[in-house]
Amino acid sequence: MSIPLSLTVNGKSINTSVDPRTLLVQLIREQLQLTGTHVGCDTAQCGACTVHLNGRAVKSCSMLALQAQGGTVTTIEGLAQNGTMHPMQAAFRECHGLQCGFCTPGMVMSAVQLLKDKPQANEQEIREGLEGNICRCTGYHNIVKSIQLCQSGKVGTATA
Repeated sequence: MSIPLSLTVNGKSINTSVDPRTLLVQLIREQLQLTGTHVGCDTAQCGACTVHLNGRAVKSCSMLALQAQGGTVTTIEGLAQNGTMHPMQAAFRECHGLQCGFCTPGMVMSAVQLLKDKPQANEQEIREGLEGNICRCTGYHNIVKSIQLCQSGKVGTATA
């Protein structure tokens, strides 16, 4: 049984049908072929699947695609505008806020939300704000540094 689904993904209207059991992350990755959103744990603990739904960060592995009916989804692919990286993406690149890169899309999406909610977050608040995301490589130092660089508005001026 398929149910009609209409939503906007990265600025593009999507009209499709899904099995009612389809997770949002499955729709994004398998049906829409937007593979920047990763599946790490399938239990909403690692944050690799984080996307924005109606302007809020959500873990797309823990919600049904149908819950996004009529909504607006932004994935990591949708952050860049006109071929220009979002400042958070540029900051992660500039500060080496990644190693293997698996957690990076979810970290970036969560970090964008974090600074939207708390633009003046200090280091401790940034670390606490990332508690729903797991990185098994970096120890978070460069991730926090990346967020602070984006927060400063000085992306493109840091020295490695």
